[in-house]
Amino acid sequence: MSYSPGGLISLHRSKKKNMKSLNHLTTFSLVIFTLFVGSIVSLGQGRAGNPSATSGGTDKTASGQKIAVKTAAKTIPASTALFSLEEVKPGLKGVARTVFAGSEPQEFTLEILGVLPGFTGPRQSTILARLSGPGVDRTGVFAGMSGSPVFIDDRLVGAIAYSFPFSKEPICGITPIKQMIEIFEQGNEKPKGATEPRAVSFSQLASTEWKPILPRQSFQSSPLIASVAAGSPLAPLMGQQIQEIATPVVFSGISQESLSLFSSELSKSGLLPVSGVGASSPMTPLESFDEKTLTPGASVSVQLVRGDYSVAASGTVTFRDGEHIYAFGHPFLSLGNADMPMTESSVVTVIPNAFNSFKLAVPGRMVGSISQDRATGIFGQLGRAPRMIPVKLNLHTSRDRVEQFSYEVISDEFLTPLLLNLTVFNSIAARERSVGEATVSIDGSITMEGQDPIKLQRRFSTANAAVMAAGAIAAPVGALMSSGFDNVNIRGIVLEITSSEDKRSATLERISLDATDVVRGENVEVQAYVRTDSGKQFVERIPVQIPADAPAGQLMIMVGDGATLQESSSARAFVPRDLGQLVGAINKIKKNDRLYVRLLRPAPGVVIGTSELPNLPPSVVATLNSERTSGGYTQMSLSQLYERELSPADFVITGQQAISVNVK
Repeated sequence: MSYSPGGLISLHRSKKKNMKSLNHLTTFSLVIFTLFVGSIVSLGQGRAGNPSATSGGTDKTASGQKIAVKTAAKTIPASTALFSLEEVKPGLKGVARTVFAGSEPQEFTLEILGVLPGFTGPRQSTILARLSGPGVDRTGVFAGMSGSPVFIDDRLVGAIAYSFPFSKEPICGITPIKQMIEIFEQGNEKPKGATEPRAVSFSQLASTEWKPILPRQSFQSSPLIASVAAGSPLAPLMGQQIQEIATPVVFSGISQESLSLFSSELSKSGLLPVSGVGASSPMTPLESFDEKTLTPGASVSVQLVRGDYSVAASGTVTFRDGEHIYAFGHPFLSLGNADMPMTESSVVTVIPNAFNSFKLAVPGRMVGSISQDRATGIFGQLGRAPRMIPVKLNLHTSRDRVEQFSYEVISDEFLTPLLLNLTVFNSIAARERSVGEATVSIDGSITMEGQDPIKLQRRFSTANAAVMAAGAIAAPVGALMSSGFDNVNIRGIVLEITSSEDKRSATLERISLDATDVVRGENVEVQAYVRTDSGKQFVERIPVQIPADAPAGQLMIMVGDGATLQESSSARAFVPRDLGQLVGAINKIKKNDRLYVRLLRPAPGVVIGTSELPNLPPSVVATLNSERTSGGYTQMSLSQLYERELSPADFVITGQQAISVNVK
């Protein structure tokens, strides 16, 4: 039975003789009323700006979904609220949870030192705390702890995300949970038509020295600049540096030599490469989940490669809201929209290190995907499968063996070419010698949805042939992924790579003709003199037919390797109108290991986009050069009559020569 204040007044007026009973009843009603008001107050304090977080009801996020938080020590009831930043005061005691070994989170204690307003951005704050407990006393704040949830009075405060390098005490920075949730509630879908096609250079498409360009530089150590009162717990911290906790990335199947080529780029982006630990990760399908999957404090892995190679970044789950997972408390790579496998993981151990302690984690079941990577953490969804790019690589070694590699890489503008470069190089280096000259040839294809396959045919004979071969695969993939088109969907990459431990390169020294006067329709033979690195010379005989409609006068016969001719081409860069044009341009890139023959004549022409327009009438050239127009084309002084690709020789031939003939 319930009572209202109005009901109590009526009861008092009608039953004066029962005053004593009424006093007891009034006291009981006031207690109920006080509890009701108190619940409203705690409701406002439990979650700033969200009246659904009550201490006696079901906790919800702004999406309205119920949550149930579980830890190793106990199951936190669904009524658990979030601890608002306004309630955080120095001296408050709390607990945090992370995995030190195995898969079960362990508790350790902490004490709040204060709040840094404005760090790490406008209208953002970071909470400072001192950690304590057997685990953290041994390791300090370690890489892989990012995202460890912090609780005060069974309410979630935020995620451990920052540390002070070389600090004598385990002092950390905590990202408030409200900041983590709000940034991902502002929309998860990539806006349609938000990007435009980007300019592509032919030198980029033909490049063999692909340079990794990751999306952000590392979070630089920042001075702790904040006004503090005398005697404040923050005073001893002045002058120290604060930075994001490094994210350990475990590379399994990748040698230390291979990793060293890319570790500097990874480290610049706040990643901590760890080599030689763990095993390959099977390419299993998406598995089911339940209420025990990825609870707060559990170890979570973001897989970048899986299969015969495994590359996975490890952190800690901060918060689970139904199917939604919040983790890390700081950006992984600041990719924004992402699509990466999210897996459970088990921790082998935490390695105490004077420079930077870190945990070794092994990925487990794939239970969802990471779809957002932003300033306050990463956001994933259970039950959602990511889009991966399958890679099949057959390596034909110098010992007449065939080694097969099968793995998947994530589909990402920045990471896909980097991971392909790393894994292809490692596949060659792991089976062939890494010191001395070698010859590596590639015959492969890139299959795309709705487009013609891209053919990959390259051959390199030099001391760094494996590096150049890997770069030749990463370059076109990088151009596709960064093209700005929304419909780039690589369905698979198949590679046949052949390696030998000898150098087979040669140089085109000169070319000659039997006669320099020719007639229309005549077949002439060009002798190309090629000298190998050992000094031996051989002659390549190249038949050239003079066109029947060739104008009288001078013609130029040019012979050169594909890479040199591509570099000297008038077509330098273009903006593709659609993905199909870009795919066509990649397929037209000249092959570096063979000779081409061109027949040219002195005549005006232009290059527009990817198209060469030779032998233009003077009126057209005058229109393009008029005072009313400017730009949009590149002029050519020589117009190409035709071009022919020659069959590959036993050697990788480089060089370019030209000779003139006179058409009568």
